[in-house]
Amino acid sequence: MKGTSQRGNTLAFGELGMKALDRAWISSRQIEAARRAITHYTKRGGKLWIRIFPDKPVTSKGQGMPMGKGKGAVAYYVAVVTPGRILFEISGVTREQAREAFKRAEHKLPIKVSFVES
Repeated sequence: MKGTSQRGNTLAFGELGMKALDRAWISSRQIEAARRAITHYTKRGGKLWIRIFPDKPVTSKGQGMPMGKGKGAVAYYVAVVTPGRILFEISGVTREQAREAFKRAEHKLPIKVSFVES
């Protein structure tokens, strides 16, 4: 996961966005928790775009399993995020409302983010 984001690093749909400052794997559960925090705070006002998708499977074997016997089953899916990637975009809400919603969503994510606007 070297370097910065080459794609998805500019606002494409909304007026305000949340940009990643670190690199990490973000699980589908973390993305959903952040989405819920944003929609809850904005009271389902405006339009929200999720710009990342968890398409990388992560496997694990059961606890106490001996070595060998092949690869484990898929445990969960993650989105690979590099610095500069836009995670969420929003429009139709005030700037202050979007900033507070993104601040609440940041607490659900394992990385630092910044607030960007077009």
